[in-house]
Amino acid sequence: MTEEKKNSESKEDQPKVEKFAEALQHYETKLSNIREGQIIKGKIVDVTNKEIIVDIGYKSEGVIAISEFGSHPSLKIGDEIDVLLESKEDENGMVVLSKSQADQVRNWDLVTQKYKEGGIVEGKVFRKVKGGLMVDIGMEAFLPASLVSIRPTSNFDQFVGQTLKFKIVNMNRNRRNVVVSHRDYLLQEREQSREGLLKEIERGQLRKGIVKNITDFGAFIDLGGVDGLLHITDISWSRISHPSEMLSIGDEVEVMILDFSKETGKISLGLKQKTPSPWVDIDKKYSVGSRIKGRVVNITSYGAFIELEKGIEGLAHISELSWTRRINHPSELLAIGDVVECVILNIDEANQKISLGIKQTELNPWLEVKDKYEVGAKVAGRISSITNYGAFVELETGISGLVHISDMSWAKRVNHPSEILKKGQKVEVVILSIDADSKKISLGLKQLQPDPWPGIFQKYKVDLKTTGKITRITNFGLFVELEKDTEGLVHISQISPEVTVAQLTEKFKIGDKIKIEVVKVDEEEKKIALKTSKKK
Repeated sequence: MTEEKKNSESKEDQPKVEKFAEALQHYETKLSNIREGQIIKGKIVDVTNKEIIVDIGYKSEGVIAISEFGSHPSLKIGDEIDVLLESKEDENGMVVLSKSQADQVRNWDLVTQKYKEGGIVEGKVFRKVKGGLMVDIGMEAFLPASLVSIRPTSNFDQFVGQTLKFKIVNMNRNRRNVVVSHRDYLLQEREQSREGLLKEIERGQLRKGIVKNITDFGAFIDLGGVDGLLHITDISWSRISHPSEMLSIGDEVEVMILDFSKETGKISLGLKQKTPSPWVDIDKKYSVGSRIKGRVVNITSYGAFIELEKGIEGLAHISELSWTRRINHPSELLAIGDVVECVILNIDEANQKISLGIKQTELNPWLEVKDKYEVGAKVAGRISSITNYGAFVELETGISGLVHISDMSWAKRVNHPSEILKKGQKVEVVILSIDADSKKISLGLKQLQPDPWPGIFQKYKVDLKTTGKITRITNFGLFVELEKDTEGLVHISQISPEVTVAQLTEKFKIGDKIKIEVVKVDEEEKKIALKTSKKK
C-alpha cells in the first residue's frame, strides 16, 4: 500500500476513534454519576416467570423479582421503569435493583410534599402486625394499637380492609416511616363537632341522637359527635326503675335540649318534655276528699307511692295507712303492684305532690270510742305488749289503752310492769281518761281496789314498832313489807352506824324478818320511812 493511501485511510478512521472516545468518556461519566440509593431509569430487556431483567446502562444488568411489581404485572420488553440502585455489584457481578424501594422513596417524597405532622390523611388498613396495623396512605404507615380507637378494643381484625381517616402523629425522614392515629382523628372530629353543635343548639330545641350508653342514673345520647345526658327522671313522666325499661343501646331517639354549657360542654337532655306534663291542671282532674284507685309503685320506710295515672303519683304516709294497727313499715300492709283504694287528702300542683290516705276509706273506730266507753267504767282486755313504762291492753280490734306503771299498784313499788302483768294475760281495768283525737286511752289496774293509803296512814304512826319482811336490798337501804302491797324504806342511815353499803348484802337477806320502827309518814308522797329498832 502506498504511503499516500495509508494517510488517506488514517484520515477517514480518525472521526470514528474520536466518536468512540467521546462515547467511552460519556459512559464512564454516567457510571461515575450513578450512586447507590439513587432512583434511576432502566429498560426491561427480558421478562421471565420469576424475574425482570433491567438494563440501567451500567456494565451489567440488574434482576428484580416479579413479585415487586404487584399481583398482576403488565410488563413487556422495552418498557422503561424507575428502579432504586441498592448496590452496584453483588457476588455475581450484577447490579442490585429494587422496584418496591423506588416506589417507597417516590411515595415518601409525594407524601412529605403533600402532608405534614398533624395533617389528616386517608388510607386503607391492609394488614395486622405486632403492636398494631399497617395502613396504605400512598406508602406504608404504622397505626399503633393504642391509637386505633377512642375506646379500648381487642378485635383489630375488624379494621382490616377499612378505608379510614388518620392524623399523622410522626414522620421519621431518616427511616422513612410514618405513624398515624385514627383515635386522634376521631377526637379532633368530636371536638370540632362539639364546638359546632354548641353554636347551633338552643334550649327547648329538638334533636335526634343515638343511645350510646346506659347507666343506672340515665342514658348518654350521641348527638353527632357530642354526648348529652338524658337523666332517668327526664325519660318519662311515669316512674321507671332503670333507663333500660325504655331505651336500648343503638336506639335513635329525638330529645329536647334542656340545658347546656359552652364552657364545660355538658348537655342535659329530656325525653318526657316532648309531651305536656300530666300535672298541668291537676286540680281539675282530682279533688280533695275524692276516692280513687291506684297501683303501688314504690314502698319506703315512711310510706307508699301510689300511681293514679301515667306520670301522676301520690304518697300515702305510713300514718295514713291504718286507724288501729301499729305499723312499723308500710310493707306490713302493702306490696308493689297492689291496686288499692285511697282518698285524696291534699294536692300541691306547684311541687307536684299529692297526699293520699288509705285508712280514710274505712270508718275511724276512734270516733265511736267515746260512745262505747266511759271514764270510770270497768272493762276487760288482753295485754298486747309490755314496755318499761307500762302495759298496753287491747280492748277490741285496733283499740288499745295504756296502764301506766304508776297505776298498777297503790302501795307496792313496781320496778317493771312484768312484775305484775304478762303478755297475753286477760285483765280487768278501769278507764281513767279518753282522748279520741290523739287515739289515747288511759287505764288503771290499781283503781279496781279502794285506795288503801288512808287506812295505812291511820295504822302506821310515827314511833310505831313492828316487824316486817325484807323484799329488796339497794345501795341506799332496805325495802320492808309491812303488810301485803304495803312497803316502807329503811334508809342506810337508819340501820346502824356499823353497817356500810358493802355490808348490806352480808348482814341482810331478802325474806329476812326484822324489827322496825316508823320514823316518818308522808301522806302526800305516800311513803313510809322506817328504821331498825335494834340490831339484827
